[in-house]
Amino acid sequence: MSALLVTAAPQHATRVQPLTSEEYRAHLARSGAAAGFLQLPSWAGVKDGWSHQLLGWGPENGHLTGVALVLLRAFPGTRKYFAYLPEGPVADWADPDIDGWLTPLLRHLRAAGAFAVRIGPSPAFRRWNAATLKANTGPGRRLADVLADEVDPLGTAVAERLRSRGWRRCGGDSTSASDGADAQPRHVYQVPLAGRSADDLWKGLNQEWRRNVRKARASGVEIVVGSAADLPEFFRLLRITEERDGFRLGRSLAYYERQYAVLNAEEPGRMKLYLARHEGETLAAHTMITAGKRVWYQTGASADHRREVRPSNALQWRMLLDAQALGADVYDMRGIPSTLDPDDRAHGLLRWKLGTGGQAVETLGEWETPLDGTTNHTLYRAFQAYLARR
Repeated sequence: MSALLVTAAPQHATRVQPLTSEEYRAHLARSGAAAGFLQLPSWAGVKDGWSHQLLGWGPENGHLTGVALVLLRAFPGTRKYFAYLPEGPVADWADPDIDGWLTPLLRHLRAAGAFAVRIGPSPAFRRWNAATLKANTGPGRRLADVLADEVDPLGTAVAERLRSRGWRRCGGDSTSASDGADAQPRHVYQVPLAGRSADDLWKGLNQEWRRNVRKARASGVEIVVGSAADLPEFFRLLRITEERDGFRLGRSLAYYERQYAVLNAEEPGRMKLYLARHEGETLAAHTMITAGKRVWYQTGASADHRREVRPSNALQWRMLLDAQALGADVYDMRGIPSTLDPDDRAHGLLRWKLGTGGQAVETLGEWETPLDGTTNHTLYRAFQAYLARR
C-alpha cells in the first residue's frame, strides 16, 4: 500500500508551498527547529546532478509548521523523479496527526513528477552507552545483540506510524542488514555537550585517548584551522586513507571545494577544515560542519606515517573543544558500523569513537514509498532493481 493512499482529512487544511532560501532559513531561525546540515538550503548546491525544491507547509493563512529540502533525481528516459529528503523533512514528528502534513507533502511531490519518495525521520530509535558496548564486544556480536540503554518512545511511535501507512524501512529492521542500505548512516556516534565543561569532556575520554592527546601535545603536533587553499592537501590524505582502510567515498576534490564554498557562503564558518601538522608536514585533516546547536565531524583523512604522534586524536580533541565553545548540544561523529566483533576490520572505527565517551545511536534510518499510480509503482520496482544491481 502506498503512503499516499492514506487520505484521512486533517482537521485543518495544510498548504504546501515553495519557499525561497531566505524564507526557509527564516523559518528555521524563528522556530528553532533542529535541522541537520543535509536539510539546509545550501546542501542543494553541493549535490551535483540533482535538481531540488525548498518546500514549507502549514495551515492556510498561518505560520509555517515544517520545511523540507527535496532533492530530485530524474529517472532516465522519463519525466519522472525520485524524491529524496536526506535526514528530513524538518517536521513535528511528535504530532499524532502525521497525515495532516505528510499526505499534502506527498501529493505535492506526486504533482511535481515524483514516482517515489525517500525520507529520513529525525527521532532517534535506540542508544547504547560506550561502557555497555565495550562490555559486550565479542566474536560475531552486533549492536542488535545488545540490550539498548535507551529506547526512544517517539522513535518507536514514528516507525509504527510510517509502517502502518505502507512505508518500507530501507534495509529492513535488522541491524545487521541495515549496514550500507541507507544513503545516510543509520548508526552514528554522538558525544553530548550540553551542560558539560571542557574538564567534563576530558574526563569522558578513556585512558587511551587521554594518553594519545598528551602524546600528540608532547610530540609537538600543531592543530590549525585551514582554508579552501588546504583542500587539495586534505583530498590527498583522503585518497591515502581510502586505500589504507579499503573503502572509496567516490568523491572528487571539486566536490569538497564546492561543499566548502556553498556551506560557508550560506553562513561563514559553517564548514571548517582542521589540520594536524608535525615538523612542518600535514599528517591529518578533518572537516567539521555546524548547524544550529549541533556540530558534525564529517570526513577524516590521515597519512600512513608518523601515526605514533597521534594527529587524529589531537584533531578530534580540538574539534570537541571548539564545538563545546560554540555552545553546541551535540558533537556528532557520524557513521559507525554495527559490528562488535573485534576481529572485524570495521570494528576499529567504532572502537576509536567509543574512546570519546558518548553514545552509539541507532536512528530511524531511511524510509521509502512509491506514490499512487501504476506507472509510479512500475518505475519504483525498476528503481529498486537498479539499486540491487549496483
